[in-house]
Amino acid sequence: MPAVPVACLGVFLLAWTGLAIAPADRADWLLENLPVFLAVPLAVATFRRFRFSDAAYVQATLFALLHTLGSHYTYSEVPLGWWAAHAAGAARNHYDRFVHFAFGLLMLRPIAELTLREVRGRVARVYLGVAAVALWSVSYEVTEWLVARVADPAAGTAYLGTQGDEWDAQKDMALACMGGLIAALVDTGVRRAPRRAR
Repeated sequence: MPAVPVACLGVFLLAWTGLAIAPADRADWLLENLPVFLAVPLAVATFRRFRFSDAAYVQATLFALLHTLGSHYTYSEVPLGWWAAHAAGAARNHYDRFVHFAFGLLMLRPIAELTLREVRGRVARVYLGVAAVALWSVSYEVTEWLVARVADPAAGTAYLGTQGDEWDAQKDMALACMGGLIAALVDTGVRRAPRRAR
């Protein structure tokens, strides 16, 4: 078994187990973890048929850890976010915004490896990679809205985490796209850079 994917799975399961103990809001925790309950078993079950690069496993794990921390405290109450807000003199906990940006930045590679394997050309890869990040971001925001309408109102409010901002969903999607664009441009630059002779 390759070491990097196994290590990533081990680190994630250890952190997830610890953060599953006594979350701030169990109903919100369950809602936030629905994607985890689907994605992690699917990645494990299909590992032999579809293997991501080691970099994609590391980046997906980093994002999953950020998401798991948010689900433990609820995104609007993560202490790290309040610490950053106080340091910057902000009145809002921006941890959720940071994680949406991190989604684009960290998940572009796994999403591209999953969906863009046959795409050639730098412009096409940047465009379609960012478009794929945007699609997943929009899908998440719409799902969040639908679940919040159907779920227990208190859990739905915590799950949405808008913190009184009527433009929260649009800002979250914009940050995911910005992170995806940065990741795509960096990835394109790395691929384009000439390799030194050894």
